[in-house]
Amino acid sequence: MTHTRITRFIFLGLLVAATAFSQSKAKKVKPGFNLFSKEQDVQMGAEYAAQVEREMPVVDNAELNKWIRTVGEKLAKAPEADKYPYSFKVVYDPSINAFALPGGPTFTHTGLILAADNEAQLAGVLAHEISHVALRHGTNQASKAQLLQLPAMLGGQMLGGKGGLTGMLAQLGIGLGANSLLLKFSRNAETDADILGSRIMHQAGYNPIEMARFFEKLEAESGKGNWITNMMSSHPNPGNRQKRIQQEIQLMGAKQYSGETGDFKRIQQVAKALPKMEKPKGATAAAAQGGTVEQARPQGGFKNFQTQGLQMQYPSNWEVFGQNTANVTIAPRAGLFQQQGGQTAIGYGVVINQVKSQSGDFAKDTQALIQQLSQGNQGMRVSGNPREQRVDNKRAYLTMLTSPSPWGGNEVDWLVTVEMQGGMTYFVFIAPENDLNNARGAFDQMIQSVRIGQ
Repeated sequence: MTHTRITRFIFLGLLVAATAFSQSKAKKVKPGFNLFSKEQDVQMGAEYAAQVEREMPVVDNAELNKWIRTVGEKLAKAPEADKYPYSFKVVYDPSINAFALPGGPTFTHTGLILAADNEAQLAGVLAHEISHVALRHGTNQASKAQLLQLPAMLGGQMLGGKGGLTGMLAQLGIGLGANSLLLKFSRNAETDADILGSRIMHQAGYNPIEMARFFEKLEAESGKGNWITNMMSSHPNPGNRQKRIQQEIQLMGAKQYSGETGDFKRIQQVAKALPKMEKPKGATAAAAQGGTVEQARPQGGFKNFQTQGLQMQYPSNWEVFGQNTANVTIAPRAGLFQQQGGQTAIGYGVVINQVKSQSGDFAKDTQALIQQLSQGNQGMRVSGNPREQRVDNKRAYLTMLTSPSPWGGNEVDWLVTVEMQGGMTYFVFIAPENDLNNARGAFDQMIQSVRIGQ
């Protein structure tokens, strides 16, 4: 063997050893504990994506949509993305945000496109969101939070109902929105999404350091108390972001990053020139701008509401939302408030739902529901023990709850649970605490008018 060949083999051996050493130092990130299957992640994402498209102004611009798909699909091809059915759409919203639902549907706000300094920064946010999907952070958090209730619900027959997975989660107080378990992540989850996202960017030809630069830019802006905090509230800074991603780049090895499409500045102009879009007509969120307490207060006569197995009256100045879904809201438009992330807060109105029994004991099921509502609504507390009464000549409980009102101060939440064969129907009557005297008569009449079929 010649000296040249010996040198070559020594070099190759050192290269293999160095690569193995780098890989050994790389943190292994993988999905954690989860009660949901991957297929259920996908199902849930599809159901929530349909809700987003009903309630948020999704942009219908061919050039913008083609570009966001090009960038997103390039990132989603990375092995680390784990072959979920990703989709990429743009929402008309000036806030700086993006979110990915379990299973892959990903939505980017126009405000984020305009705020990024370059394409790699926007790609970094998408790679970060893709990482939350691949690592199943949303359903991992939901699994840990509802460890007792979820196994029975997932194993039962409830998934065959009209509400699907999202209807089931609504019964546990889980939905979309800025404070949702599915979309608000821990610092540990953020660290893992940074690490996996940097690897996805590297694979797609984008410089991963731009992801850290963009998040740190938002962090600096959020310290000034402005509206950029929208994204940082759901993506808390895990600390040392830029240092950690620089370490990842060193482990992955030097590379000439050439993933840019070259169209970013033009796409920014397209996004900037979009005509103002309102939320879709008929969606609850379209009404959620909020008015005065006086406008929302029950007024006039009463209308009749009827759906399968339920009849009741409601004030004539209120409207029915979600009649064909598992969860019905009857409320005045002035009593609905749009929150960050697309969630709707109800300041005045009633929420109606039906749930199957988990214990076979109506009193225990009522207590379990009270606990679920308290855990799922920040600041909600019980202000009295359940009081037994009759509704439609059926056994029922009235429980008084209080929680923060969108108008400020507190609101009163009357929880009325009514026993049914195999479960119960429940109503949450909501009114500002300082306006309860004006709501009490209407609430009493609504309860007295309830008729529930078995």
